[in-house]
Amino acid sequence: MTTPPPQPAPQIRVIASGAAFNAWSSLNDTIMGGSSRAGCRITDDGLLLEGDVVSEGGGFVSCRSPVFKPPLDLTAYRGLRLSLDGQGRSFKFAVACRDGVLGLTELIPGGLRWVSTVPTQPNGLTVVEIPFAQLKPVVRASPIKLPLRFDSSCITRLQLLHSRFGDDGEANPGYRSGSIQLLIRSIEAF
Repeated sequence: MTTPPPQPAPQIRVIASGAAFNAWSSLNDTIMGGSSRAGCRITDDGLLLEGDVVSEGGGFVSCRSPVFKPPLDLTAYRGLRLSLDGQGRSFKFAVACRDGVLGLTELIPGGLRWVSTVPTQPNGLTVVEIPFAQLKPVVRASPIKLPLRFDSSCITRLQLLHSRFGDDGEANPGYRSGSIQLLIRSIEAF
């Protein structure tokens, strides 16, 4: 009996780096009455989110991609790799997908997102790999207990947040209010 040759691992696919971040934008807690202020801008090193996080009234700042049209099909990959400088804070990485539930997730305020906590080093570069199997379904900061499966064939948006809440809906131990600078150097599929 012969064994088939091993399948080659897919190449790394760069989702965003450098100028590919040009259509990304900030989304802060001001959409729900909060007063945090942060903006995104491209630098020579990547996408920089900078501003101030205020806990009262919301407590989050974020950068998010435009809606991918057509959606990204990453079925040939195991997950996403983020390279970032995050000042020792913990972030929440969120992935939105086109759903097969008659588009109902778009009718839910805040929508269904697949999230994972992203801890960072106090200084310098942090590289984090997030396997698709590790992503957890949430609506806003509340975990969903339904038996849902992440579908990497229809990714419509990516977002990185600094929020009072972690991926489990509990307090984020790596959260702190005040001045923030987050440099997202690249996002790759691996």
